[in-house]
Parts: sequence; structure tokens; C-alpha cells
Amino acid sequence: MPEDTGAVHGAPCWVSLMTHDLAAAQEFYTKALGWTFRPGFRREEQGYHLALTEGTPVAGMGMTARTQGFAPAWTAYFRVADANAMAGRIREHGGTVAVGPMAFGTGRVAWAADRQDARFGVWEGEPVPGWRMRRRHGAPARLQLHTGDAFGAAMFYGAVFSWDQHAPDRMSVRFEADHVVLWVDGHHAADLWGGAVDSAPDPTIRPQWRVYFCVDDVDAVAERVASAGGGVVREPHASHFGRVAGLRDPEGALFHITSEGD
Repeated sequence: MPEDTGAVHGAPCWVSLMTHDLAAAQEFYTKALGWTFRPGFRREEQGYHLALTEGTPVAGMGMTARTQGFAPAWTAYFRVADANAMAGRIREHGGTVAVGPMAFGTGRVAWAADRQDARFGVWEGEPVPGWRMRRRHGAPARLQLHTGDAFGAAMFYGAVFSWDQHAPDRMSVRFEADHVVLWVDGHHAADLWGGAVDSAPDPTIRPQWRVYFCVDDVDAVAERVASAGGGVVREPHASHFGRVAGLRDPEGALFHITSEGD
């Protein structure tokens, strides 16, 4: 059994949805992915909940006011040792830091964007000790960066997170013919692909980190999403990673599903 990916600096450590209607989002994802929910990290963070698969936390869900101007979206987080230092490294390498670092949950977080405005979070500490991507229905299987320049993005994230320096026995970056793969503890944790278009009218082709959730039946889940008020952005199809589909929830937050896990 691989060790927890959250224990490695620079590795994916959490995924979280910010929505305008928490109750409606919970109802939708319960129908779509079979999640249950419980209150989150601290009493003062009453608007934040943990999504569970078979009693195990797999994702977070919080609410943001419509007046704050943030569109509902999924965010991938990477574990760091020092959020303040990481905010400086992000800026130093041409990225931006929108919010934070600030105390949240079990540690400190900051929300940032890379040089092509793909948004991500950094988390000092471990949101849920023992969290990892896994082959289990409803759990995150992997992340995918859709960007304009996969190799340029790999240079950015590699420099920011020191992917080639931290725990080389547990983490590696492989440059394939047309994409880049991040491996953590023997697990395909993330991959970086080109093809995105900056400021495209269609939000599905803009630079972004995509979260893939493992499901038992991609076609059946896509049908449930549509019947629950969501939408199918890209129909179920075969890929390098098994059968996949691109979906959106009723508020427009994009997410993906795959039949492939560990």
C-alpha cells in the first residue's frame, strides 16, 4: 500500500469545492457520487464540510457569497512546509497569490494561480491526515493540469515546489512525448497537458487544474449528473486512463470522472 501522498512536500494533499449554495451542492454530489457529509475542521468554520466515501474523507466543500465575485469551482491543493515562504516562491516565479496565507482547518492555506492563470491552493500541514488519491468510487483518482504549455508549466511547478529535490525516493517527474506526469509513492498523482487557450470564451478550455474522481461506471454517473441538474461537458469516452467524462454541477463547477484509479 503506498504511503499517504499528503505527507510529501509539493504533492497533492486535498481537493475542495467552493459553492454558492452548500445544501444544494451536497444534495447534487450525494446523487452523483454517493457522498455523505459531516461538519469540517473547526467549530468556527461551520460553513465547511467534509465529503465522505464509505466514512472516509475524500474532499471538502465550503460556501462563498455570490457578492464576493468567485464562481463555484473545484480547487486542488498541494502540501507545503511553510505557506508564507511558498507564497513568495509563487510570486518569484511569475505566479500570483490571490488570498492568504491564512489560518484554516488544520493549518494555513493560500489560493494562487500560475503564469497562465490556472488556479490552485497550497496547504501548510495536512488537511486530513491519511488522505490520498485512491481507487474507490467517489474518491479523487488524480489531477490533470490543462494548460497552454505543459513543459513550461512543469518548469513553473517544479521550481515552486522543488519537485526534483524533495523526497526523490517518493516523488518523480516524467517528461513524456507530449505531457508531463507527477508520480508520488508509485501513484500517478497528476499529469500536465497542453491545448488550453488563455481567456477563451469557453471556460472548459481555459488553463485549469481538473479533478478526476474514480467511479465504477462512467456512463451511469454521467446520466445521474444530467438527471440531477448538472451537465455533461464531454461525453464518456476512452482515454489513456480508462473511460472518462467531463461534467459540471448545477452551478457550473467543472469536474471529471474516470474508471481508472491507482
